[in-house]
Amino acid sequence: MRWFCPRPWQTVECEIDLRPGGKFYTVMQSPEGQTFPGLGCYLEVVPERRLVWTERLHPGYRPAPAAPDALGMTAAVLLEPAGGGTRYTALAFHADPESREKHQAMGFEQGWSTALDQLIEVAQTF
Repeated sequence: MRWFCPRPWQTVECEIDLRPGGKFYTVMQSPEGQTFPGLGCYLEVVPERRLVWTERLHPGYRPAPAAPDALGMTAAVLLEPAGGGTRYTALAFHADPESREKHQAMGFEQGWSTALDQLIEVAQTF
């Protein structure tokens, strides 16, 4: 919750069942207090290597109902050793060009980059 959402936004709720078919649920809150819940399902979990989840399915691989504001995104985070550190690759797969463009207009690339910087800050406290 400390790093997932780019500041000044916040992640105010989070529930993760980190296994294939498990729940990925977050609620992001804007600086104005507006909340944006997101529910998805993990497709692949490879410890210390790969996480893949989608909004297209709910937990237990149940079809997600169509929602007019949903992006229909599937995301993958890949981790691999690189020198003395870790290479982090984030991929986003959208249902169609329109949802990709909508996500880009929301600041997706910059937001994920900022969230990664925040993750690094949190990791350095351990």
